[in-house]
Amino acid sequence: MTATKSEFLNVLQTRGFIQDCTDLEGLDEAMKDGPISAYIGFDCTATSLHVGSLLPIMMLRWLQRTGHKPIVLMGGGTTKIGDPSGKDEARKLITPEIIADNMAGIRKVFDKYVTFGEGKTDALMVNNDDWLSGLNYIEFLRDYGRHFSINRMLTFDSVKLRLEREQPLSFLEFNYMLLQAYDFMELNRRHGTLLQMGGSDQWGNIVNGVDLTRRVAGNTVFGLTVPLLTTADGKKMGKTAQGAVWLNEDMLSPYDFWQFWRNTADADVERFLRLFTEIELDEVARLGALQGSEINEAKIVLANAITTLCHGAAAAASAEKTAREVFEAGGVGGDLPVVGFSEAEIADGLSVVQLFVKAGLAKSGKEVKRLISENGARIDDEAVTDPAMKLQASDFGSGQLKLSAGKKRHALARLED
Repeated sequence: MTATKSEFLNVLQTRGFIQDCTDLEGLDEAMKDGPISAYIGFDCTATSLHVGSLLPIMMLRWLQRTGHKPIVLMGGGTTKIGDPSGKDEARKLITPEIIADNMAGIRKVFDKYVTFGEGKTDALMVNNDDWLSGLNYIEFLRDYGRHFSINRMLTFDSVKLRLEREQPLSFLEFNYMLLQAYDFMELNRRHGTLLQMGGSDQWGNIVNGVDLTRRVAGNTVFGLTVPLLTTADGKKMGKTAQGAVWLNEDMLSPYDFWQFWRNTADADVERFLRLFTEIELDEVARLGALQGSEINEAKIVLANAITTLCHGAAAAASAEKTAREVFEAGGVGGDLPVVGFSEAEIADGLSVVQLFVKAGLAKSGKEVKRLISENGARIDDEAVTDPAMKLQASDFGSGQLKLSAGKKRHALARLED
């Protein structure tokens, strides 16, 4: 890849963010001439984003740090349809009220990574419902539909994969790429936006926006994608056996967030340090080269740096302290997830299976029983051997019990007044 001159593209290039760009040399020149605005779109399908969105969020952060203006485009309009990219079936349609609630929750994520305001490089959050819901369908088809080739759209992965798998693709979803292209043109018209960024699965949609803006408005704009991130074992980022790794603390505790990064595979440490932290690359290389047990210190640096960005330095320090107490001293850390029980609730005995499910350490009784059979379930560091075991109030000697599922997942069961 050609070396870039603008600071932003140089950061992205050296840290491994860039997958494809419509015109890297042209974008590089545009970014050298002064601040530009660039955007990434996020649909409002949940009240928080998860770590699968962290790569584009870091791009917006670097964009602002290098003197440009980030625009966070909330898909209040497109969420009503649903993006078919990477999906085997249509998303369930959600109400405007739920979309508004989700948008408010997602805003909390971005407040941690970029600075909003009225300044030249201050971030801006906009909602595509502001212009999409007012479109006249006949006029939209007449003015813009003629610029889209069905033949070409059928070649995009988001469409082609669904058709190859013989999964239904509704006309509603097919329209999504037209609306996303229109978003780019509208942002260029309203804010002079020159760049859309996104995951590599958005390449076709981004190219459509570049082409539409050129054909209708006569303006040159650019598209840039990042790789879709997977772990060293090929798994998609953002999900674990316990569910999504959310960025909002009301969806996932800072401790569990910290633990997710602390448990990074050795082969992923250096790459994740490059992508998800702002640590200097020389130090990243040093940490990534550590071997054996020393790599664990690099993982702690990784977990602390990412948690500090997302939840603050105090939350990161508290999570590390708790982890050291739990794993190194065999104690009970103050940040562990807590599930409470009243004496009345356990008057007839509390099933150990129910206990582990309620504590979030297993999704089902079947999973708990498998955990017990594999010697992975522990209470106060003692192995549970009987899935029929029941606990009484008297078993909560100090008022709480430490529960462990394997070596890395822990919770507290607490007896409440």
